[in-house]
Amino acid sequence: MTVYTPLCFRGKKILAPMVRVGTLPMRLLALDYGADIVYCEELIDLKMLQCKRVVNEVLGTVDFVAPNERIIFRTCERERHCVVFQMGSADAERALAVAKLVEGDVAGIDINMGCPKEYSTKASMGAALLSDPDKIESVEDTVNLVKRIEKTGIAAIAVHGRKKEERPQHPVHCDVIRAISEAVSIPVIANGGSHDFIKEYKDIETFQKATAASSVMIARAAMWNPSIFRKEGLFPLKKVMQDYIKYAVRYDNHYTNTKYCLCQMLREQLETPQGKKLHAAQSTQEICEVFEMADFYEETAAIFEAKKTSVETEAEVEDDEVEDPDVIKMSVRFDKREYPPQITPKMYLLEWCRKEKHPQPVYETVQRPLDRLFCSVVTVAEQKYRSTLWDKSKKLAEQAAAIVCLRTLGVPEGKLDEGENDLINKRKREDQDHLNNRDHGEDVAEPSLKKANFIEETSDMNVPKMPR
Repeated sequence: MTVYTPLCFRGKKILAPMVRVGTLPMRLLALDYGADIVYCEELIDLKMLQCKRVVNEVLGTVDFVAPNERIIFRTCERERHCVVFQMGSADAERALAVAKLVEGDVAGIDINMGCPKEYSTKASMGAALLSDPDKIESVEDTVNLVKRIEKTGIAAIAVHGRKKEERPQHPVHCDVIRAISEAVSIPVIANGGSHDFIKEYKDIETFQKATAASSVMIARAAMWNPSIFRKEGLFPLKKVMQDYIKYAVRYDNHYTNTKYCLCQMLREQLETPQGKKLHAAQSTQEICEVFEMADFYEETAAIFEAKKTSVETEAEVEDDEVEDPDVIKMSVRFDKREYPPQITPKMYLLEWCRKEKHPQPVYETVQRPLDRLFCSVVTVAEQKYRSTLWDKSKKLAEQAAAIVCLRTLGVPEGKLDEGENDLINKRKREDQDHLNNRDHGEDVAEPSLKKANFIEETSDMNVPKMPR
């Protein structure tokens, strides 16, 4: 059997039923319909350890954000006392570090020792842990394994009633789950009944009795229709999908995941006109249009835009209160479409400083924790310049600061509408010389030194964060 090992639930009584898999919109929907506990999708420890914890004041969420700005895990206050963080790990120290990272935002931590998929087992995670006595004490059979795990101090254990080589189409082994339930004193959570048992709420109790488990964990049946948690019976699928879409829009769920979840709900209806339109959708807005929710999308988008503007304004006021009053400011952004290829304001500013015998420009960049945006201050000839607008990257923020400086000095910044100038002509001459040298068979590796004057100077400094 494959097992999951929830480490703790902060003293919360474990009840039936619960949903095992899902991003934030699906988890919240399951809670609305009656689930007591919800699990996130399995998240790999190495990926989580790269993340920063960010409070998203626009959405009202806590986001764990990877270096590439991708949201790896998103949660909110509504589910804080009932969401279990499911982790893939093959290393105790890494698992502990991740647990400490998220412990203040979740109700429990679960180590996945059941995933049979290759990406998990190849990394010695999931079901691979079951055969590694160094990772989970030596065992001879499933019941003895669970007894040994129980001694580590876990609060509960979830058992998926199939062997690691079996798949959902194979029958679930209720007798083995029952044997485990009877062998240990901690709560046992029965999983794997979607295919054989669980079609509606009353089937949850049937599965629980068959396994003698303390509670029941549901994955696929809950994906097909999350209203399976309703004692009063299933909601029509149209209502369920619309309820789900509202959460997906409200919490800015990526449209590919939203589409996947809706496809899981439609199942045999995927070949209908609506199903085909869903399959063709390439954005959250298009998904909303498929389900006659375009007005809801536009209204919600407008609300978020207003919130974002309000938050940014408050942050800018706060920044201004603590900022050096001698900094020259303008409201500008850098748009690379307005400049020739390989020509930027930073290059122009650097060239101007060299002509005027000034030290090269110095950029100081900070990141705002509120929204992870950047602002840069450039110092030229002992005067500081910056844009009042915050940008999504350090490079864009530095270019904006350079623009402010150039415009204050009345110096060309290289825009297409300024026409050709000495710097662009010099670049063209160098490019032509490079081509001529290549045509004559000369070594073209060295001439890159000729371009040194026009390569942007960049700082290796780490970007600090603005204090809150």
